[in-house]
Amino acid sequence: MSSEQALNAALLRSDRFRLERETDWTRLESIVSKMEKGKAGQLTDEDVLALPTLYRTLLSSLSIARENSLDAGLIDYLEGLALRSYFMVYGTQTSFGRWLGSFFGGGWSRAVRAIQPDIWIALLVMIAGAVIGYILVAGNSDWFYALVPGNFADARVPGASEQALRETLFGAHDGDGLAVFAAFLFSNNAQVALLAFALGFAFAIPSILLLIHNMALLGAMLWVFAQRGLTIDFIGWLSIHGTTELFAILLAGAAGIHVGRSIAFPGAKSHLNAASDAGKRAALVMVGVILMLICAGLLEGYARQLINNSIGRFAVGGGMLFFWLLYFFRFGRQTGRPGA
Repeated sequence: MSSEQALNAALLRSDRFRLERETDWTRLESIVSKMEKGKAGQLTDEDVLALPTLYRTLLSSLSIARENSLDAGLIDYLEGLALRSYFMVYGTQTSFGRWLGSFFGGGWSRAVRAIQPDIWIALLVMIAGAVIGYILVAGNSDWFYALVPGNFADARVPGASEQALRETLFGAHDGDGLAVFAAFLFSNNAQVALLAFALGFAFAIPSILLLIHNMALLGAMLWVFAQRGLTIDFIGWLSIHGTTELFAILLAGAAGIHVGRSIAFPGAKSHLNAASDAGKRAALVMVGVILMLICAGLLEGYARQLINNSIGRFAVGGGMLFFWLLYFFRFGRQTGRPGA
């Protein structure tokens, strides 16, 4: 082989090598450039999490390029990018304050939008669960006692008078009782949310069943009040905290479904990588879910009882729902596209 042929062969190898890996290099360079310019806040959470992996991939590419004596210009480029990346990966540490700012500044909302298909699945499942609970109890009131734990029911049982049910919605309660009640219900709903997420690894089937069961309880309770003409008052009683609480459970269930769906249908990724990527997104969503449950607990234990009319309760519940929808689906879009 002549020297010219050898040179052409070497250039061909370099071009092929570059084409196979250039997408990762370009993404890494874009991330590093933003960080160098002090624009780390514009990075998506997916980019931040991908930085170490992209850096290690770059080092592997540099090693291969050196061993195979590829184009000198390519090696210089990789060495320069590796040096810049090193300082971004190991030379800087993100403070908790900066992470918190990034989380509330769009990171959480982008993570939620990234699992939007799973949110729709969870929403349909929850609606189906409520309908199932309502229909079961409407057909046979004994189902109520199978679906609703006794500590939830108290006076709110099939056959209760309108006056008794109305008192559970608008009766007076002492402050200490409110605090205890809030703590109890927060604990229950936190367990439901965490279980819905944690059980997602089993292809999301347990998460879906848990959502159905939890919402069947709500459907059964709705039937009890509907029989006494208190449907609107019950929904108002529920809405003041329910728009936050049920939204949190919806997101937790969606996070679990997202993990399970990624394991069952990993696409071009390996099952391990698909589960890892989905788990990172879902974990970020769950951090916010815990905060939402705390907020719901306060609304449930205090605001719901202190506001003793349906109009006020609908106003607070509707305002909270509008806030969450605005934050999750409008806020933070300018800082990056959610990860796939």
